[in-house]
Amino acid sequence: MKHRTIRGTIQYTSKKPERFDQERGREYFSITKQADGVRVLNAHCEIDDEPNVIRDVVLAINPDASPIDCSVRLTVGDKYEGSGWMRFSDGYVECESHNQRDGRITQKVDIQSPVKWLQAHPIVGDALLMKLYDLSKGPGKTFFPELFLTSPDHRGATGPLLFKMGFGIKYLGEEKVTIKAGEFLARHFQVVDTAGNLPEEHPPYNLWCTADEDYLLLKAGAEGYMQTHYELVEYQIIEGGLS
Repeated sequence: MKHRTIRGTIQYTSKKPERFDQERGREYFSITKQADGVRVLNAHCEIDDEPNVIRDVVLAINPDASPIDCSVRLTVGDKYEGSGWMRFSDGYVECESHNQRDGRITQKVDIQSPVKWLQAHPIVGDALLMKLYDLSKGPGKTFFPELFLTSPDHRGATGPLLFKMGFGIKYLGEEKVTIKAGEFLARHFQVVDTAGNLPEEHPPYNLWCTADEDYLLLKAGAEGYMQTHYELVEYQIIEGGLS
């Protein structure tokens, strides 16, 4: 039996004129694909903008990207904000968490069909989300009505809690991209149709990932008031397990 791990670093920068290309954070991640096809994502995320955010996420997903379980711990403004654990089962989703505002929280949400995705806010996870789109349809758009977030905040700086919403994924096709980590054939996606689902509408978001089964984040960027850029700067692939 074998497993395979991708480890890497994503740099966060700003595209605002007054701080163009200045570093504003970073993300260190590993994605281990097990012999059964399950992927386990570990991500340590740092946002330097005040109040600064440190987020640690462990997320397990099935081969189709549907979530199995997840844990999240948040530090905001250099102080503990919250921690939580989520599990996805037949017929319901459950969460046990604690945060500074509300104390201990227990959630159980009934579902009619399996949840397709949990957005826990690491940028590398945004690319794995694109596995939901059916590439056999070619370029186009699909709306997914019942997804979950661990926080409705754009920086993922609240909770963690279960927050239900829907949004669309738009596929624009393949193209070559050159980034700090190298040159790649990429799939270009956009996250769309977030209006009415979040406390504040998320600006247009473009994302490029590898054109293979890894769906490795290459670069991404949010427009509007955010003007943020994310880019893979280094990575390595490690083969593991017994031969």
